[in-house]
Amino acid sequence: MNTFIIALGLTLVHFLWQGVLLGGVTAVTLALLRNQRAEYRYLVACTALLACLCWPVLDLLQRLHSDDAAIRMQAASFGLATQALTLHRLHLELGNALRSIVSLWALCAVALALRMAAGLLWIERAARRNDPMHDRARHYWQAKLSELAARFGIRRAVRLRISDALASPVTAGWLRPVVLVPASLVSGMPADLLEALLAHELAHVQRHDYLVNLLQNVIETLLFYHPAVWWISNRIRVERELVADDFAARQLGEPRRLALALSELEKRQFSTHQLAQAANGGDLMERIKRLCRPAPQAFNWKAALPMMALAVACASIYAEATAADKAMPQRTPAIIDFSSCAKPAWPEGAIAAERTGTVTLDFLISAKGEASDSKVIKSSGHADLDEAARAGIMKCKFKPATKAGVPVETWQKLQYVWTLE
Repeated sequence: MNTFIIALGLTLVHFLWQGVLLGGVTAVTLALLRNQRAEYRYLVACTALLACLCWPVLDLLQRLHSDDAAIRMQAASFGLATQALTLHRLHLELGNALRSIVSLWALCAVALALRMAAGLLWIERAARRNDPMHDRARHYWQAKLSELAARFGIRRAVRLRISDALASPVTAGWLRPVVLVPASLVSGMPADLLEALLAHELAHVQRHDYLVNLLQNVIETLLFYHPAVWWISNRIRVERELVADDFAARQLGEPRRLALALSELEKRQFSTHQLAQAANGGDLMERIKRLCRPAPQAFNWKAALPMMALAVACASIYAEATAADKAMPQRTPAIIDFSSCAKPAWPEGAIAAERTGTVTLDFLISAKGEASDSKVIKSSGHADLDEAARAGIMKCKFKPATKAGVPVETWQKLQYVWTLE
């Protein structure tokens, strides 16, 4: 099992408590900013979602590059060797569980990525399709859209397409933005109300919301298993629509006209698009009330109970993830096979001179379990004893050290005590 799988599995498990923590902090911050401008809440939610991506990425990189020296244990006795073997078995069991977690995560992420790609391809085809039946209406509304774009200070060309397959205006594209307008609205909605909806869509173009929305979908695909990610992402979409409403209302100078246009959408009970910005996002009735009669929002004290539950859940998940992390060493030490060793021979004259002492040695153990190099770390005080211990232990066999279950070359410290019986 390779190091990356182990590190990724631990990262996914740790994001359980990290996501809960980020979600709780975001909820408290948004509650405190409930009567501030929608741009501030939007910025907070975007920052939180970006943190949901950056925190596990940094955590993964740290795990891949960490080399915890504390994991390296001295196998100076058979008891320590037995302890190392127990940790090694635990390492393999946890490793198998993490491999299953990563496999399931990858399978679901691929499925969501394919779904996202299919949606983007559908939008791209819709943006390129020109129905000759709608040419006259398209030219008229293209001129209106270009006029509004120039009025709003948008220098890029914004295309307009009329589609029979949509129920609400949709904005897509960044370098070459396009606004897709349902044919039913072109024929059934008053021109001044449709113009207000186009102003709303141009707000998304002005703010490059399409790029942010794509990043949202990527993060949702990678971290699909965490409810906090979906909640934060949904708050971004809600606040984004409020920001676009404010922008369009300021530019038009008629908040009520935009509210009437949204009311028409509410009557049609449109579905919500996820891969592009649509005028029907968020709670339409709340948006309409906000445009017509903006009022301060009272703090909902009942929301404190879910926050307390989140805090308890965060602490519990953190404790479990940390315990699993500690029990999952990224390295296991090399273990000497004492049955393969012969007792180092006393040098000539050492017994007669009654030389004793403890020598600390460092052996380079290959991935095959053989000692290929050695050096004296701390001398016993007698060079002949040091050399005899080094030469004797060099002939021993070792169980090689592992990193994420893979045998690796490593230096292993050992001590040998010369005593006279």
